[in-house]
Amino acid sequence: MCCILFMMNRPFVQDIVRVVVIAIVGLATFWGGLWIWGDWNDEWSGFNAQFTVSDGYCNIAVVPITGDITTLPSNEGDPADPLAADAYPIANVDDILNQLRRAESDPDIEGILVRIDSLGGTPVASEILADAIKALNLPVAALIREYGTSGGYLAATGADTIFASPLSDVGSIGITMSYLENVGKNTKDGLRYVQLASAPFKDYGDPNKPLTAAERALFERDLKIYHGEFIKQVAANRNLPVEDVAKLADGSSMPGALALENRLIDTLGNQAATRSWFAQQLGLTVPDIEFCE
Repeated sequence: MCCILFMMNRPFVQDIVRVVVIAIVGLATFWGGLWIWGDWNDEWSGFNAQFTVSDGYCNIAVVPITGDITTLPSNEGDPADPLAADAYPIANVDDILNQLRRAESDPDIEGILVRIDSLGGTPVASEILADAIKALNLPVAALIREYGTSGGYLAATGADTIFASPLSDVGSIGITMSYLENVGKNTKDGLRYVQLASAPFKDYGDPNKPLTAAERALFERDLKIYHGEFIKQVAANRNLPVEDVAKLADGSSMPGALALENRLIDTLGNQAATRSWFAQQLGLTVPDIEFCE
């Protein structure tokens, strides 16, 4: 009896199996089509571009460091700031770090060119960039064009090699805390500084009051510490004796040609000249090197 029932229900079971198979194939086709459409849409809408650097053809990422290096965001183009359009450009460290991460994670990128036009910036931001560049797992060349001084030069020292134009301005290893004192002008204008501070040095460095001998001593103490650390980091990054860097660290800058003599850079040249270095590092021919810009 059971066998007869089984034979009678067999077509019904086959129908169920057929429906299940059709449903599975339909769902697989749907999800496959959705994935293909999504991938196509992400590519052609430009969504993927925010995570990649290469267009599939270029293989050397170009990361510019232009202007004052700082952890503060740029206000360039802010309509609320009438001076923004005329301000010296800001090289925000977090924006640059993001560009470096994108380049390093892009499988089509084989090297990074850090292109520097900077007179410097804050010590911490410059140190962050130098350390981040030094930690990259790809060949990195720094190219100093017009300026690579102070914090801009410190950032460059994180690279595997430094190129610079013979006419560029390089170095300026030093720290400044100089400011414009307004005391004489305020007196002339009938303005008087009223000191209200919870501690004797809380308002030291305020340009509207005279700098005392004790306050100057504090500034000079800090300058000595910052200056020594700057020298130590340049020496370590450039593999130079600290004593040699200290001799150059008088705050002055020098043309690229003289910087080469003093081993602050490795090669004189422009962006085209870096192609040979990248080709040698990657085991490619010079024509194989294409910059992403």
